[in-house]
Amino acid sequence: MKPTHIEHLGIAVKSLSESIPLYENLLGVKCYSVEEVMDQKVKTAFFMIGQTKIELLESTDPEGPVGKFLEKKGAGIHHMALAMENTTDALKEAELMGIATIDKEARRGAEGLSIGFLHPKSTGGVLIEFCSY
Repeated sequence: MKPTHIEHLGIAVKSLSESIPLYENLLGVKCYSVEEVMDQKVKTAFFMIGQTKIELLESTDPEGPVGKFLEKKGAGIHHMALAMENTTDALKEAELMGIATIDKEARRGAEGLSIGFLHPKSTGGVLIEFCSY
């Protein structure tokens, strides 16, 4: 289980329409994709910085994971995503190491990636996402 690179950093925001222009100015690049991921109850916006992406996350449902995060912690860094060769294999390897996972198998995420999350209680309070193409 060795990541190839940081795939993206996920940042929870209250509003994509307000946050996209801010990040375009801050980063000096245009948002290249906005997508809704219905099963995660979120809309995403992506920016490319070198090999790494910044993903803005706007909740579409206050009871969804990002909605609950915003209610509890407010806007800010939500997760770190690591690119893996195979998400399901990486999740299984993490479990063998005693790391609790939120997902047992990979599922579809934004940009068609296979994704799976480690539980932050096992990772020092950081929500870590594994993803692969």
